[in-house]
Amino acid sequence: MSQSTLLHTSLLTLPRYLNELQSPLALGLRLYIANIFFQSGLVKLQSWDSTVALFAGEFQVPLLNPTVAAYLGTAVELLFPVLLALGLGTRFSALVLFVFNVVAVLSYPDISEAGVLQHQYWGVWLLVLIAYGPGRWSLDCLTHRRLTR
Repeated sequence: MSQSTLLHTSLLTLPRYLNELQSPLALGLRLYIANIFFQSGLVKLQSWDSTVALFAGEFQVPLLNPTVAAYLGTAVELLFPVLLALGLGTRFSALVLFVFNVVAVLSYPDISEAGVLQHQYWGVWLLVLIAYGPGRWSLDCLTHRRLTR
């Protein structure tokens, strides 16, 4: 087989191999992002008085009472990462976490440059999940297959 034929064959089969990587990569991304937000929610639960104090003093969440914001923020960080990890309502869960991520950056005026960069990475990864979905290794895919039968 000539080099040009080998190169041509390789270029034709590359998309198929890349498509095979989509599901495991999406699962890894879902689990990674879910872990970040879920761990943050657990920290909030572990020292609830500190969490409420942070929302009252440090975080400047618009339109919400600090205690309500603390409850809502903790609930978002504990519920939606679980849905994201399972791949259930993935795009909606990723969208909720994306908005939550933006609000977190905007409501904390003392966030460092490194902290902003970290939140930007999380935001981009959440946008990838919103755009491309959860992959085949998800409850979304399983329920979609059963509903379309």
